[in-house]
Amino acid sequence: MNERYSRQMLFPQVGAAGQEKLQASRVLIVGMGALGTVLANHMVRSGVGHVRMVDRDYVEPSNLQRQMLFDEEDAAQALPKVIAARNKLARINSEIQIEAVFTDVTPDNVEGLLEGMELVLDGTDNFHTRFLLNDACFKHGVPFVYGGAVSSRGMSAILVPGVTPCLRCFIQSADSGGQTCDTIGVISPIVDIVASYQAVEALKYLVGDTGARRESLITMDVWHNQYHAMKLGKAREQCPCCGLHEYPALTQEANTELSLCGRESVQISGHEPFSLSVWEERLRPAVRELKVNEYLLRASLADGERLVLFADGRVLIQGTDDLVRAKSLYARYVGH
Repeated sequence: MNERYSRQMLFPQVGAAGQEKLQASRVLIVGMGALGTVLANHMVRSGVGHVRMVDRDYVEPSNLQRQMLFDEEDAAQALPKVIAARNKLARINSEIQIEAVFTDVTPDNVEGLLEGMELVLDGTDNFHTRFLLNDACFKHGVPFVYGGAVSSRGMSAILVPGVTPCLRCFIQSADSGGQTCDTIGVISPIVDIVASYQAVEALKYLVGDTGARRESLITMDVWHNQYHAMKLGKAREQCPCCGLHEYPALTQEANTELSLCGRESVQISGHEPFSLSVWEERLRPAVRELKVNEYLLRASLADGERLVLFADGRVLIQGTDDLVRAKSLYARYVGH
């Protein structure tokens, strides 16, 4: 067995047999921001054989305070987070398969992204995507390792179809509001702590140590020294996911116009894929400044907003969270 994992294999709950299981495992990490970069780092260094990472965003300077796989050069190049993460992780462990998927997770593609995966790790920053993952996981019998972090607070639980309740049993609606890192900030230690709790539950599951699985939802505030563990209990009989098996997030139409909470950004999708070189020529005379790489094009507009075109057809209007204003700018520069 590879010397790389020798110290991990000395831990008796892993051992040689557990390491073989890890190297045969396949996990999906959705969100390659603060939580996702820590999760991916642990999974790759632990020797999980296939790590699929999905994210829709690119690296910006404000990410560097807490998103551990990125550096200033990634931000300067505006690399997609999954590409920058893959580049780093491939230099850490070249023996495993690291798959980077640069896309938005929607009802149309979530089940395909989940296909062949044994475990899903939550690195997202919004409950709409979490509910989508939750419903897909419980429909297909794949454990979902939930995690969230904001300010100095965090929470985590492993949700196993047929064994534990699902996320909907605790949080009734994705529209229930709540604070985000973009509205009240976050300190990096809580990110590491929450993602590490997620990662250890993932390792327990992948090596088959079901008796060690934590059966509670933990919440903590590391600044105010608070910690609480709530027993998961039983699923709600009227839960639309694990009770009624309706999986509502999977039947909703994808939202083509999405205001990103706290970020002064609106995402508009539905356009056919962009040829970025063609759009570079088309937009350059009409904008103040334009930068392009093989994945996206960024254009600074006259009134201070920024237009970001992604090769997959998505457009991000940065500098406003007003849908009317964003749609007006989209119509002016992109068209229908």
